[in-house]
Amino acid sequence: MLDVRRLRLLRDLARLGTIAAVAEAHAYTPSAVSQQLAALQRQAGVPLLERAGRRVALTATGQALVRHTEAVLAALEAADATLAAARAGLSGTVRIGAFPSAVRTLLPAALVTLTRDHPALDLMVTELDPVAVPAALRDRRLDVALLHDYDIAPVEPDPALESTPLLDETVYLAVPAVPAATADGDPVRAARSADWIVGSPGTLCHTVALHACQLAGFRPTVRHHADDFTAVLALVAAGQGVGLVPELAVGQPVPRVRLMPLDVRRRTRVAYRRGAGDHPAVAACVRALRAATDLLTDRPAQ
Repeated sequence: MLDVRRLRLLRDLARLGTIAAVAEAHAYTPSAVSQQLAALQRQAGVPLLERAGRRVALTATGQALVRHTEAVLAALEAADATLAAARAGLSGTVRIGAFPSAVRTLLPAALVTLTRDHPALDLMVTELDPVAVPAALRDRRLDVALLHDYDIAPVEPDPALESTPLLDETVYLAVPAVPAATADGDPVRAARSADWIVGSPGTLCHTVALHACQLAGFRPTVRHHADDFTAVLALVAAGQGVGLVPELAVGQPVPRVRLMPLDVRRRTRVAYRRGAGDHPAVAACVRALRAATDLLTDRPAQ
């Protein structure tokens, strides 16, 4: 019987690319990871790894085994969900991850609902960029998380995760209200000569801002980097540039800022490990987040 822990290491090698990266992700030494993978290869009885220059790559059989590993891990998650459903009441720790604007707007009401309906749950929240969510879920640092992408920059689904739609919102171009010039046509193209405020390199917000400008036919002059949309709006109000802001980040009208709706949508989903969707704690989180979203957007409760 193949060892599930070793299969997980092989899966992570396929994802991360190097023994050193796998070791760092699991807090192992590279030597320990190599020994575990060698043991898995002996169990399999066929080559799973091969040298590719100074690195190790998966053979075709190793890649096939990784695909089976995803199914095995999903089946284990589903088995855990079945056992949890058979127990009386919900208890234990649930680790929830969310991006900053959701932590401020969606999460508080959802946490209130979960605490009221399931007082034995120990809820732990982590704020993080959506780019970091898949790895945190795979590594079991999170159980449920909010992630998003944009229709102009869709993110490829992670085979280790499942998700359910939560919110689809308008993205605005925030510009200084004075002077209140009227943009004809595409507001992004009209802002080609402006200074831009974008997220830090490596974040999804940074990628989307640059891609939106690229679609409009120019490369923006980036003056400031800010990952908090409140900071972006404050900089815009101070006349420091323009920036993209999703609807969820704009709770109240901002003085000295004009919001111009774009033909761009941000799409938020609730994600969890593949197979875990029927776990009672995961299902309770999804219901609470949907109720919080309905309350925030004045949608009829589903």
